[in-house]
Amino acid sequence: MKKKLVMAIASIMSIGMLVTGCGSAATGSAAAGAAEAENKDSQVAGAKVDASEVEGADEGSAAAEDKIIIFQSKAEIQDQLEDCAESFTKETGIEVEIWGTTGDDYQQQLETKLANNQGPTIFTQQSGDILLRLKDYCADLSDIECVKDIPEGLTADITLDGKTMGIPYTMEGFGIVYNKSLCDATTLKSTDDFVNLIKEQNAAGVKGFELTSEDYFLIGHIMNTPFALMDDPDDFIAKLAKGEAKMADQDVFKEFGELMVAVRDNCDNPLEQNYDGQIGDLATGKAAMIHQGNWCAGMFGDYEFEDAGMAPLPLAGNDKLAVSVPYYWAVNASADPAEQEAGKQFLTWLYTSETGKSYLYDQFGFVPVIKGDVNENLDVLSQDMQSYVEAGRTIGWNMAKWPANSINVYFAPLAQEFFTSDMSADEFINRLDEAYAEAIANQEN
Repeated sequence: MKKKLVMAIASIMSIGMLVTGCGSAATGSAAAGAAEAENKDSQVAGAKVDASEVEGADEGSAAAEDKIIIFQSKAEIQDQLEDCAESFTKETGIEVEIWGTTGDDYQQQLETKLANNQGPTIFTQQSGDILLRLKDYCADLSDIECVKDIPEGLTADITLDGKTMGIPYTMEGFGIVYNKSLCDATTLKSTDDFVNLIKEQNAAGVKGFELTSEDYFLIGHIMNTPFALMDDPDDFIAKLAKGEAKMADQDVFKEFGELMVAVRDNCDNPLEQNYDGQIGDLATGKAAMIHQGNWCAGMFGDYEFEDAGMAPLPLAGNDKLAVSVPYYWAVNASADPAEQEAGKQFLTWLYTSETGKSYLYDQFGFVPVIKGDVNENLDVLSQDMQSYVEAGRTIGWNMAKWPANSINVYFAPLAQEFFTSDMSADEFINRLDEAYAEAIANQEN
């Protein structure tokens, strides 16, 4: 269980860590790359190479249009990606070299290689500050045929000046995860509905709703909703940073404060619960609802539990799930034009050919990002999430745009104080404003 908690937190923190300039998956890539660190001279299709050892990687290699290099940070698909590369080579004749990373520094290695004109053809990209930093190295992928079949909401964060600078790997989403045998959270239309259902379940001897003590599961994710429901979240976040706006002045944040008070007053103290226990309570019928994401479905098998669904947190009438993309495939704009075209050919093959799709969905386990594509092996929560995406009912993840370390260092301690006191809703939101301002000030120092 401990291992599963670590995996879950690594997954959901990948977006939040964009503000620090390093994605969490880079850590996993270290393990994948270390095992092959001595294989840096291999030039066969699908070979894994330690990127930190590759200097002048293009020297002595095949013509650009006959070879591409892929450098990506999602360690859990590294072996499968090598097999995928071999299949691509067999079908197209284009050689593929896979770089691994031997340290906790994927992003640093990538940026160093790009700056020295030694970058790969295809690399892992992220949105937010990293995209802004690397935008000059990201080719416009708008001309790839499958891009038009990706829902706009999944490419919005990787689009600049009308150019689509990446293709989504997969999707992750969060909201209310509920036990269908106890309730139907999709019927909730308001905060009052949500609170009333908690009380009804409590009266029936079931825990109506649970948060947990881990920082993101305590405050980071649930606090995303009022941000996402602002008319222009990016503008609001920019004004917060400049001291030109306050959460306490916004109706949706006032309602969020009231919702959090209701959770505190009608639910078990989340500081006394952890992720593993929360999933166990939901799966065994001890809890009706929790606030979690599709990643938690991986633990349902421990309880032979499948009767779960995911629904929006109905704050201010919200009817959308929070869905985002952790990583994107990008093509190096500084590569030779023929090499760029070969890179685009690989991505087109990956997302449109039967062989490529079999790797995406059967081997990588990705949630489809192409309209009409189906992964028959998706868990029940990912199926729900995908239906919301296809219906255009999603809100974004704004945690990546908050100040660095704001959740762990500033918001979580405040939430801990809130759940162990009688702090009012207004005071809680005012204190969040103060914490946000402090995080901004310390980020600038």
